[in-house]
Amino acid sequence: MTGENRKRPIRADGGTDSDIEATIRENDPALITYVTAGDPSLEDTKAYVEALDRGGADLIELGLPFSEPIAEGPTIQAAINRALEAGTTPDGFFDLVDDLETEAPLLVMTYYNMVLQYGPEADVRPFVERAAEVGLSGIIVPDLPAEEADPLRAACDEHGLDLVFIVAPTTEGERLETIMSQVSGFAYVQARLGTTGARGDVSTATHESLQRLADYDVPKAVGFGVSEGDHATEIVEAGADGVIVGSALIDIIADSDDTAEGVDRLEAKATELKAGAVRGTGDGRPDPDAPEPEHP
Repeated sequence: MTGENRKRPIRADGGTDSDIEATIRENDPALITYVTAGDPSLEDTKAYVEALDRGGADLIELGLPFSEPIAEGPTIQAAINRALEAGTTPDGFFDLVDDLETEAPLLVMTYYNMVLQYGPEADVRPFVERAAEVGLSGIIVPDLPAEEADPLRAACDEHGLDLVFIVAPTTEGERLETIMSQVSGFAYVQARLGTTGARGDVSTATHESLQRLADYDVPKAVGFGVSEGDHATEIVEAGADGVIVGSALIDIIADSDDTAEGVDRLEAKATELKAGAVRGTGDGRPDPDAPEPEHP
């Protein structure tokens, strides 16, 4: 679907119906992928995003590059630098989103300064309004504390966008309650402390975090370090509703000789990761589509 077709219908209260949570629940376990817009060009990003969509991504995060990405590890920082050097701007980003043809809903992941400074004066509403216009379904802002999120939460509610928050392994108590009262769409469960980046295993903190969040009625998706189908399997077995993969995909983009190779490899990687997530439903998780047992 293009940006025009991804727009959600207007509600009676003037907002729009967001579809991220429904998408996760319908495709549980969901595969959520991330690429940086403009790495190495906006034209290439279009091809890469559509490849991930074909490969089985259920939701796709697009990074709007910012010069100080504090939550990112070296892999995504390098992608952001390449995108900035290529001249990627917020307006170029929105034009890209408007032109994309995907079945998967799209989210923007960026930093608060980019949201606040988009309009003629410091205000989050112009950014959110433009995001809704081009068909984005949600926003992730890693450096925005939930305690300070009311203006952005209100703007997102007005335009039908989800506002996703990251829950760190150390988040608990009152701060956890505040985050979970603000989050919509899904809770982004940080698998380990530190920054993003592909890892060789799944942190034990993943299991502990999912247990801590089990009573909250919002989908939970795990990111930070996921790179293989087997990781996705383990994460879903632990109770996650989705897995989030970014750095492993950025590595493919950086290591490919040309766009065509990158497209093929990304589509194959998405297929592998989605299959791994689905395998995780076979051990200990009930199948929601299984028929009811017959009783004599």
